[in-house]
Amino acid sequence: MKAGGIDSSRIESMLAQLKAAAQRPQNDSIGGLGPSVGIQNTQSASKVNFSDALKASLDQVNQIQVNAETLGKNFAMGDDSVSLSDVMIAGQKANISFQATVQVRNKLVSAYHDIMNMQV
Repeated sequence: MKAGGIDSSRIESMLAQLKAAAQRPQNDSIGGLGPSVGIQNTQSASKVNFSDALKASLDQVNQIQVNAETLGKNFAMGDDSVSLSDVMIAGQKANISFQATVQVRNKLVSAYHDIMNMQV
């Protein structure tokens, strides 16, 4: 079965790769994603400051976008070490991370409005 010119088996293979990458520990710099979201090895999960975790997440999204932009500029300037597929993948990663960030923001705003509209 074809979906937009791409084999569905290839799509399933890509999804399996993405799921495997998502389950890898985030404390290494695979794919330029950097360290995990503000959680240090010495801290327990209950001691993570929300604002620090949120700031670290936003910094990580920003870094992904800067990386994608840099790859795009290098490719446009004719750098042979950057392939089109690398540029497209980096752009899609940046897009997906930004969309996820917007969804988290929308959920936070919705939760804030729900709390503010509660009767005391």
